[in-house]
Amino acid sequence: MTPWRPPQHVKVKAIGLHWRDGKLLAAEVYDDHGQLKGVRPLGGSVEFGEPWQAALQREFKEELGVEIEVLGPPHVMENIYTHHGAVGHEVLFIGEVRFSSEAFAGQDLIEFLEDSGAPCTARWFDLSELDLPQGPALFPNGLATASGHSEAAENHLSHHYPGFLIYANA
Repeated sequence: MTPWRPPQHVKVKAIGLHWRDGKLLAAEVYDDHGQLKGVRPLGGSVEFGEPWQAALQREFKEELGVEIEVLGPPHVMENIYTHHGAVGHEVLFIGEVRFSSEAFAGQDLIEFLEDSGAPCTARWFDLSELDLPQGPALFPNGLATASGHSEAAENHLSHHYPGFLIYANA
């Protein structure tokens, strides 16, 4: 199996922030050696002509089989990163989402398949356990620490985790 590398063009993606008991739903991201490298909120590519909200709804339906409600306007973030020596570039629409509290009730983790058929695991992470030297990183880098943010995002996120700020460049 060929290891994943970022495409060599700008990708437009939408990711959803879903909270349960103050924890963020995110998929585990592994390196080429099978070691947990970090976690990333769920979502995926925005198709040409598709609004970001529709892309987010489609991705959650495809990956988890759930209908979501997108809450409020997006936060926009540019992410230029390196993965195993390959540079990636994406523009992200980041939105809070909600789905039925009955979905995945009593489950700590969710196993699903990516579009490529690759198996994935998502679970709810306490943000205080991320971005530590011994723990997984929160991707995209800068999601939790960049200073530019909307007042609505600050109010919601600081309620659970003071200092958790979303980079907004909208």
